[in-house]
Amino acid sequence: MKKTLIAAAMLGASTSAMAAAPGGPGCGWGNMIFEGKSGLPVHLLATIVNGTSYNKTFGMTTGTNGCDTSTTLTYGGQSLLGMTGMLEEVAMDMATGEGEALTALSVSMGVAPEDRGHFNAVMHENFATVFTSEQVTAGEVMENISAVMSQDAKLARYI
Repeated sequence: MKKTLIAAAMLGASTSAMAAAPGGPGCGWGNMIFEGKSGLPVHLLATIVNGTSYNKTFGMTTGTNGCDTSTTLTYGGQSLLGMTGMLEEVAMDMATGEGEALTALSVSMGVAPEDRGHFNAVMHENFATVFTSEQVTAGEVMENISAVMSQDAKLARYI
């Protein structure tokens, strides 16, 4: 169970790439105060200013403080599915149609408990579509999973 929860938490942060930060790239007083500066200490200070005063949240709600919520949110890092070695476990579970890694994947994608059995069955039926080769990357797997889900009436709402 612990393994499933850890995997779900790590997978939850890994589904997309290339877009704006929450509220936009210049959102919040921390960004305004430290504008033009770079480095980890400055980013941490800007985050602390934005977090402790809640001005970024206010800005996103009201459209002020340089915040714009019209852009798409994504994660620009490496897919945690591949980074943590979960790809092989997901492949094995998907091949059988059940297992902890497949459950963690469905949880991380927001699939409701009542739809997880259906998710498992659809992923099992579409294994060859999701894992197109032995060299498939985690990013390609996630794109393929999304494509399969978008073609299923019950799972399309989770994309």
